[in-house]
Amino acid sequence: GARWTVLFDGAMSNARFYGGGAFAGEWPYGYNSFYFDVTEFVKAGSNAIRVELENLPGSSRWYPGAGLYRNVHLIQTSETRVPVWGTQITTPEVSPEKALVSVRTEVDGPLAGVTVRTEIVRDGQVVAQSAETPAAARLEQLLDIGHPALWSPETPNLYKAVIILRKDQQEVDRYETVFGIRSISVTAGAGFQLNGQRRQIKGVCLHHDLGPLGSAVNESAIRRQLSILKDMGCDAIRTSHNMPAPELVKLCNE
Repeated sequence: GARWTVLFDGAMSNARFYGGGAFAGEWPYGYNSFYFDVTEFVKAGSNAIRVELENLPGSSRWYPGAGLYRNVHLIQTSETRVPVWGTQITTPEVSPEKALVSVRTEVDGPLAGVTVRTEIVRDGQVVAQSAETPAAARLEQLLDIGHPALWSPETPNLYKAVIILRKDQQEVDRYETVFGIRSISVTAGAGFQLNGQRRQIKGVCLHHDLGPLGSAVNESAIRRQLSILKDMGCDAIRTSHNMPAPELVKLCNE
């Protein structure tokens, strides 16, 4: 009754994926995350998966790294689940007094008897919650948060949306997404505004490799890199020229 997914944060490059000796899929691009549902290949006992990678010469004019240079995750869920990247969170209304948080959740699998409960958590306390019965595979829940702690580079306040799926009163899946509450606008007169305040973006272009450490993801090294940049006055990152490791996004949020 379980579902199994293998999630790659990045594999350089031209990945061909095999499960139980059978070809299960491919992903040519080396920089972004991708996943395969391997449920049909899983059997009782020992299981083997194989990834073949071919990093062709001359494919980049910068150092791309090679192989499984980012993390790989094995995810076990029930038949009814929130799939990989199955949530989308936006903050359509933000003020110092109140924020409206939109949580869109995708539910994969049979919906009969399913309830979707969403809790917004900060510092271990539930600050808003909603429970609904989904009529379709996609559900939007709107939650009000009073006096929100707004996110900015100087005050990186974060909330966590915890989506709990129950089927016939039993919890079958739990999916967590970290986010910040902030408003962004760009106008001809005021330029870029964060939380209603004009802000000059002082950013840098940052390749995904870590200098002499190479391209293998290293959260401590990324944290050191970002701390040095922030001390210099940097408040924005352009990830040249490709999608970064999820660890970079996580640390920028923090």
